[in-house]
Amino acid sequence: MDFTPSEEQAAAQGLAARIFGDLSTHDRLVAAGSGTDAELWKELCAAGLPGAVEETGLLGLVLLAEEQGRTTAQVPFVASCVYGLLAVAGHGTDEQRGRLLPPLRDGTAVAAGAFPARGTVRAEPDSGPGATTQAATGGLSGSVAWVPWLRDATHVLVAAADRSLWIVRTTDPGVVTEPVETTAPWSAGRLVLDGAPAERLGGAEAYEEVLATARTAFAGVQAGVCAGSLARAVEHTGAREQFGRPLSTNQAVLLRAADAYMDTEAIRVTAYEAAWRHDEGLSYGAQALNSAWWASEAGRRVVHAGQHLHGGTGADLDHPVHRHFLWGRQLDAHLGGSGAVLQELGELLVKEGPE
Repeated sequence: MDFTPSEEQAAAQGLAARIFGDLSTHDRLVAAGSGTDAELWKELCAAGLPGAVEETGLLGLVLLAEEQGRTTAQVPFVASCVYGLLAVAGHGTDEQRGRLLPPLRDGTAVAAGAFPARGTVRAEPDSGPGATTQAATGGLSGSVAWVPWLRDATHVLVAAADRSLWIVRTTDPGVVTEPVETTAPWSAGRLVLDGAPAERLGGAEAYEEVLATARTAFAGVQAGVCAGSLARAVEHTGAREQFGRPLSTNQAVLLRAADAYMDTEAIRVTAYEAAWRHDEGLSYGAQALNSAWWASEAGRRVVHAGQHLHGGTGADLDHPVHRHFLWGRQLDAHLGGSGAVLQELGELLVKEGPE
């Protein structure tokens, strides 16, 4: 395995780091609230970063996802790339790719994902995972309690109860989006479908592949969130003095920070492994679950440590480190929680047996 970024991947990551770093400032994040920073999204799209994901692969997306997570940038970048660009490019028909990919590349269309299948959305009549029709003749009905970045979306990739995938336009009749508050200030919403028109995406294999890709990409976001939280903690403990010396010289502080660093690296390397295997055309379902488990379990530890290492300052809800804490906890929930992910991973390993 070689996780060294290609020249194109490194260039895209450097550009993303500059744009996110310059525009995703604390003041702008506060001003955005739970909405999207429209200027930042416009800048990312003008730089061609969403479209670059098709060329740089899943590993390239993970590298860019780290930069979004590092700054907790309020844009639907990773969600639209995973549930829009990569899903349509990988599983769409020629007609779907020609129609949907151009606006997804330039940001005039934004995709969100109602994932994973939670047993409430059904096609009418239920077409089943082996169906060949491209339309749900009776539409989709059901609801999803919360969908990240739904309030920004023009399209939603919906996973039905039978694990078939359907593309729904948020402006169509029978589609209702209701704002909801989540732990992190994402522009999330509740999706309600009542006979909503929808078009099928991919065949029986599409659900598992899109889910594995999403888990890997959002693990990359968590790696960035943790790195950003730890960087703030290091800066704070290096500058803050107690009894005439920096807090960072305290052994307990050093050990807590070291544990957080190792957890962050574990999240990063497992996400890289899953993404690399995807790009090499190898099976990566188990590796995606492994990265999701580390992102959920270790990510929660890191953002708690980052806030704890700030002492009383970390209890300030307006402090920048608190945003990393909120994102880390929300990503834990979005990935499904470490216990559920670990159970799924165990079941998959038992099913597949030793390689």
